[in-house]
Order: sequence, then C-alpha cells, then structure tokens
Amino acid sequence: MKKVISDIGDKLKENEYKLTTRREMILKVLLENSDKHLSAEEVYNLVKQKAPDTGLATVYRTLELFHDFNIIHAMDFGDGRKRYEFGWKEGQKSHHHHHLICTECGNITEVNEDLLEELENRVNKLYDFTIKDHQLKIFGICGKCKNS
Repeated sequence: MKKVISDIGDKLKENEYKLTTRREMILKVLLENSDKHLSAEEVYNLVKQKAPDTGLATVYRTLELFHDFNIIHAMDFGDGRKRYEFGWKEGQKSHHHHHLICTECGNITEVNEDLLEELENRVNKLYDFTIKDHQLKIFGICGKCKNS
C-alpha cells in the first residue's frame, strides 16, 4: 500500500498538486475498500472515523481530483449516486471491467472478463472508430434474491 500511495503522491506532484494528509486518508479508505463501489458519502463516513474534522466538500473535491488523474473510476449504477472504485496502476492502460447489478438488493458483482473485445474490433473496423474504453452494466436479479 505504501508504494501505491507514494506513486500516486508522485503523480500528483508532477501535476503540481500535493498528497495532503486528508487526500492520503481518502486514498487509504479507497485502497482498504478496493473491492467495493463506494459513494462519496460512504467514503466520507469511513474517513470521518479516522479524521472527524474532515468535511464532505473535501471528500468530493479529492474524489474529483483522483478521478481527473485516473486514480479512481466513477460510475453510476442507476441509483442516482456516483460510485467510485480504485483503478490506478502506474504505466498500465486502464480498462474497465463489467458489472452485474441486482435490481432487488443493489448488490454489485464485478465481471473481470473482457466480454466486448470482439465488438470493439468490429466497431473499429466498420466505423473507423478508435475505442478508448467502455463500460458494461447488466441489470437483473442475483441468485440470492432469486432464491429467496
């Protein structure tokens, strides 16, 4: 975790930003919950446990800053709230994974296969369109809800 934090600090510094104590705390919360898709409010509540004087505006500004530098990804899963997930790796091209969203309980399951590679190739060839990235969200009912 220290290496990732150091690398991100360097990335911010290159762009004339600092990794302040608050930003580092927010980054740690995102890293500690990298398996979740947290809203800004959820990040705020987790940060407040460690630093009660942190404001919600600070969390929002930091999340936007991290998003601008591709440190995190922002997504909307249809519930009207932006959700964030950690997604930065030095020197690695970012490529979103896909999500299965249960319309009953709201559970989000990640699908780590690139299901759209063939479609991307066809779009590129047929439309002379270079795809930079994509997102696939599939809405349905999870096994737990289906069986209850």
